[in-house]
Amino acid sequence: MNQNLILIADDDSDVRDLLSVTLEAAGYRALGAKDGNTAARILTVAKPVGMITDVRMPAMNGMELCKLARNTPAIRDMAILMVSGNSHTYDVNAGMTAGADGYLSKPIAPRDLVSRLQTLISKRHLGA
Repeated sequence: MNQNLILIADDDSDVRDLLSVTLEAAGYRALGAKDGNTAARILTVAKPVGMITDVRMPAMNGMELCKLARNTPAIRDMAILMVSGNSHTYDVNAGMTAGADGYLSKPIAPRDLVSRLQTLISKRHLGA
């Protein structure tokens, strides 16, 4: 896995840009994808250490993308953080059932994003 690369899958370019700037300031490299199909193609080639995915996207939603990642041997161990403007208990549970390691509601505080992502990556590397 590419140890400092994070894939951001979100159909909102402003969100992708904000998350990219936040992650790059924390020492990560960020790649963006505008939909789930694009993200799936990037995942298999780039093999990032983590992915941040919106729940609702065109072509393939975040739940489907998460399931795909967890069923792909080369990337199944990466940290996955779901983000959404919808924080209903059902959606959070569905994201975790799909294989996400964590869930953040939009708007996202940059410090919370980086902290949560670093924790998830550490846990994945330690096998926790």
